[in-house]
Amino acid sequence: MNVKNVIRSCGAGLMLGGLLLFSNCSTVPLTGRSQMNLLPESSLVEMSLTNYGDFLKENKVSPNQSQGDMVKRVGSRISAAVERYLTENGFQDRLADFKWEFNLVDDATPNAWCMPGGKVVFYSGILPLTQNEAGIAVVMGHEIAHAVARHGNERMSQGLLIQMGGIALSEAVKQKPQETQALFLAAYGVGSQVGIMLPYSRKHEYEADELGLIFMSMAGYNPNEAVAFWTRMSQQGGPKPPEFLSTHPVDTKRIERIQSLLPKAMTYYPKGAK
Repeated sequence: MNVKNVIRSCGAGLMLGGLLLFSNCSTVPLTGRSQMNLLPESSLVEMSLTNYGDFLKENKVSPNQSQGDMVKRVGSRISAAVERYLTENGFQDRLADFKWEFNLVDDATPNAWCMPGGKVVFYSGILPLTQNEAGIAVVMGHEIAHAVARHGNERMSQGLLIQMGGIALSEAVKQKPQETQALFLAAYGVGSQVGIMLPYSRKHEYEADELGLIFMSMAGYNPNEAVAFWTRMSQQGGPKPPEFLSTHPVDTKRIERIQSLLPKAMTYYPKGAK
């Protein structure tokens, strides 16, 4: 049996390692792409509550109240836009387990991520690149889009198939707790890895860009800021890996694609907004 073919198939039950995993085919909002999510989202939300709490215990929340409040303010506006968009388009079921939370941690790494259930972390190191609320909205919309599109579920499903031979999530947690936690954190961008899942990760990045532009526009943030933000990102020093070794699209391709999406994103931008 070819594992890659199993991963790319959708809508069929499959047996690996003597255990049956039920394959659930769903559609990514807006993009319409079919995806394979083998895992109950509620189970991933439970894992997210534990891991999010542990992360905040191990990482210092930023003492800069002004910046922390700004992240929370943008998060509140983006999450409200997400709820409205999904409800208006018949995807409100994706919000069933969401209890939004936004935190800024004191860490120089330029990073941000969103776990299932709307648990968001920004690192203070990304704020010099976002520069303003609209810049934060670019990143916020993008990271929340990953969660709304259930990219983490998709990657976690792939990881269980590839790395653990198709073992069920509950059994993976019991038998290989450390490996399962590492897989979970990598699936949601808290870690990084190089391997078979990279092509899917780049596809996820493009989808998150597209959804994120819609969400920030609906929240009243000008989506043109996305071009400025990714341009600043592209100007960061240091060597960059070639695209096939990176989970993110190369800067020029990403910026070009974002520019092509701006006319559609602007149709969601409130009239009269600056």
